Amino acid sequence: MKIELEKILQRAVHSLEGSLLPSAIDPQWITVERTRDIQHGDFASNIAMRLAKSAARSPRELAQAIISALPMNSMIERTELAGAGFINFFLRKDIFAHELARVHELGENYGRVTSPTPTKVLLEFVSANPTGPMHVGHGRQAAYGDALANLLAAAGNEVSREYYINDSGRQTEILAVSVWLRYLEVCGETLKFPMNGYRGDYILPVAKNIYESQGNNLRHPAHIVFTDLPLDAPQGDKDQYIDALITRARSLIGESSWQSLLSCALSDMIVEIREDLTALGVCFDRWTSEREFAASGAIDRALERLRTKDLLYIKDGAEWFRATAFGDDEDRVVVRENGVKTYFASDIAYHLDKRERGYDTLIDVLGADHHGYVARLRGGLQAFGHSEECLEVCLIQLVSLYRNGVKLSMGKREATFVTLRKLREEVGNDACRLFYLMRSNDQPLDFDLELAKSKSNENPVFYIQYAHARVASVMKELGARGISYEPTKAQQLVLRPSSTVLASEPAQAMLASLSRYPEMIQHAATQRAPHILVHYLRDLATTLHSFYNAERVLVPEDDQRYARVYALLGVQRALRNGLEILGVSAPESM
Repeated sequence: MKIELEKILQRAVHSLEGSLLPSAIDPQWITVERTRDIQHGDFASNIAMRLAKSAARSPRELAQAIISALPMNSMIERTELAGAGFINFFLRKDIFAHELARVHELGENYGRVTSPTPTKVLLEFVSANPTGPMHVGHGRQAAYGDALANLLAAAGNEVSREYYINDSGRQTEILAVSVWLRYLEVCGETLKFPMNGYRGDYILPVAKNIYESQGNNLRHPAHIVFTDLPLDAPQGDKDQYIDALITRARSLIGESSWQSLLSCALSDMIVEIREDLTALGVCFDRWTSEREFAASGAIDRALERLRTKDLLYIKDGAEWFRATAFGDDEDRVVVRENGVKTYFASDIAYHLDKRERGYDTLIDVLGADHHGYVARLRGGLQAFGHSEECLEVCLIQLVSLYRNGVKLSMGKREATFVTLRKLREEVGNDACRLFYLMRSNDQPLDFDLELAKSKSNENPVFYIQYAHARVASVMKELGARGISYEPTKAQQLVLRPSSTVLASEPAQAMLASLSRYPEMIQHAATQRAPHILVHYLRDLATTLHSFYNAERVLVPEDDQRYARVYALLGVQRALRNGLEILGVSAPESM
């Protein structure tokens, strides 16, 4: 309804362009919103007040002109000029009944848009370093990215999901040396593990796999491994120590064996990451390896293009990108003094590759600590002639777990983090995904473990799913008691002129809420905000519960019974469609 009204209003405003309105108006300006008070109609627009100054007319005069220019539409009963220049729309009394019929007609497609020229969107999310299993922070990124992809597809976009595997660089080498040290322990060596190593239990199975394939081939006595190394923390520098240990390992086992060890460690970690994400219901269309991307020559080609544009220069032995020319606060290194390319070099080449694969919009879902990275990525795209608006970055704030009011401590390097797998096993996939999505991605999330497991109305997962299951129980009761329900007859009753079968206040409130579903999908997709859909589904569930408690459904009178079941099934369908977008199940019983 909202979308249709906006189209009608846009036609009226555009008809005044060149006469009352001196120039063309951006259609995005021309919107309607639902009113809070039914006395002011069902929808209202303040467009006349927004355009009055440029039209050199009073808002009320312009509003009246817009009302006069509105095309006829069977949906609108009347329009009204109100206040300083509001345009209020009063819809036909049976409009909600017709929307209910539309829900039944469209079924699983209700709320979905099909565009003849869809925007091609590449959504990259999670992209965690493959140095350990998924933890609860990664889980929030996964749930958000997957739900956003579903929303964008429902809103008419062509969406691809991509995971960028950060499988090169120092962190992967720290992983490899951590695995090798655990391998030495499996071989029988006794050693003190470095402060900056990965100490989690997940390292041991990888080390055992190395031992099964290599035996003692990579074994060296611990006293040789640790002789003449700089001091580790707390007496020394933990970064210098781990770097020296990596150099020692490479020297002792040889570069070929080191690379094999590194590949095996990364492979095992990536397999575990894939398993965790798949178990959460998150699948990707493409996995891109940074190592393979670099080996393809794509980074070198991108840097050469920047050189030909005179956008790179040498300073202090390093090669720098002129990022300040594109709005960044300082220039950025792309090749270090030692000839090693930076993460930034690979990132700008990778985003260029995304655009050259034909994607209109690039959306990156990143951790909150990447806030300062946005400007330089956009600058990189601009350097290659692409608009900065083609890249959007959605930042995900931190997750804190609480058990019985006590915050759990988490740290990946210290191996005190809670894995996504353990979280799913404790609260279940549905609670895991919906709790991740309850709050806006740009706000920190407090995840209450006990609430997530509770079967109470305070638990939004239980509350929404119970509304869906409640309708299923009505249908089961119909069958068990041999009571009739005829969908065709129900639709005729609901759509009959001047029908009063769903005229009660609880019924009208429920149907009004139901009619908002398509606009909520569009709004949530446009705002990149799955939490909008979560809150809407909870509100819709509230109206269903209120209706169910106020109006007996399985009444003896056929007309009332048919209409009420028909209404409940329509709301159930919207709940099911919305839960599917969020990646949450819609159970038939609770």
